[in-house]
Amino acid sequence: MFGAHLSIAGGLVNALVEAQRLRMDCVQVFTANQRQWALRPLNEADKADWLAKLRELGWYRLAAHRTVAHNSYLVNLASPDRVLWRRSVARQRAELQRCEALRIPYCVAHPGAHLGDERAGLRRVARALDRIHRDLPGYRVITCLETTAGAGTTLGSRFEELAEIRELVGEPQRVGFCLDTCHVTAAGYDMTTDDRAAAVLREFRRVCGRGQPRVLHLNDSVGAVGSHRDRHAHIGHGTCGLSCFRAIVRAPSLARVPKILETPKGDDTRGTPWDVRNIRRLKRLV
Repeated sequence: MFGAHLSIAGGLVNALVEAQRLRMDCVQVFTANQRQWALRPLNEADKADWLAKLRELGWYRLAAHRTVAHNSYLVNLASPDRVLWRRSVARQRAELQRCEALRIPYCVAHPGAHLGDERAGLRRVARALDRIHRDLPGYRVITCLETTAGAGTTLGSRFEELAEIRELVGEPQRVGFCLDTCHVTAAGYDMTTDDRAAAVLREFRRVCGRGQPRVLHLNDSVGAVGSHRDRHAHIGHGTCGLSCFRAIVRAPSLARVPKILETPKGDDTRGTPWDVRNIRRLKRLV
């Protein structure tokens, strides 16, 4: 279950076409421009092409866990600003509507920045999710709150923060988690030896629950352990340690969890796409 975040330039389906060309098992996309508030309605032709390609690949069943969306970077469900909070809720609701229409089972979202009061920020995220869930009854897409590097007042750098949000939500079954290896390293979780990596995964399961994470972001970290620096590096080129990735790819409980690269794009000196090289390295660790 190895894949990457791929571009939807020229049409949503192009991400699936590229995933097939690169022989990936899964893919993550933005379903719309992630840096603009304005959101165009989902194009019916784009939707039809996407769904047809899912069927061709055998990825149509939600239980296949082959597709992941990432929400807009503008969304801040923890914001104390009422106008921004409501705008964020509206955009996140639209993100889930697009995921449901495209049969994408997981929508990864950053918890947001509290900008002053951590406890109040956690409650605002839960309240936002509750409002969205009431507006979208019966939806199957799961919001996956992502671990963060912990810069500034961003929430999610501690596993307990993610768990608390889920506990506060009225429909916790509609909330899951995404573990990002770069972010947890930058947040201070040391996975640089096999024993430490195994201990961090045990701690995540203990705090966040069995069946978690629903999504994995496999990125090496430019910043050191505890640096709170969110900079991604190619696998084996950063500070996470190969033990971090080895623990994940060898864990039977994570075998069917989509493992998404968000590492720098481009080709190496031999003309091989870096996504391909990174996946090869991960597969060798298995």
